[in-house]
Amino acid sequence: VQLQAFGGGLVQAGGSLRLSCAASGRAFSNYAMAWFRQAPGKEREFVAAINWSGISTYYADSVKGRFTTSRDNVKNMMSLQMNSLKPEDTAVYYCAASKKYSRIVTSSTDFDYWGQGTQVTVSS
Repeated sequence: VQLQAFGGGLVQAGGSLRLSCAASGRAFSNYAMAWFRQAPGKEREFVAAINWSGISTYYADSVKGRFTTSRDNVKNMMSLQMNSLKPEDTAVYYCAASKKYSRIVTSSTDFDYWGQGTQVTVSS
């Protein structure tokens, strides 16, 4: 499976962005997926996760109520709708896929495939 994240950019605080993750490979619909982010000088952190069907989602407390993730297993796509963005959301955002799990997982060690990352910058 190859993943490609895109949709990042520069936005003012309070604004919105929608990230997308395009996946190749027939087994995509079996994999749990997630978004992580890494800010300069900080460790990579979990943002949002979604199970194989898209019915179940889970969010970090820092983004709950502002971010929404979804997936389309026909198009092999996952998205992250980010609203009410804050300067502290500034980071490189990565999408990830787990071939071991179809349920929600949130640890980076549970994921086998990673996209290249897309930069999100929120100005104050």
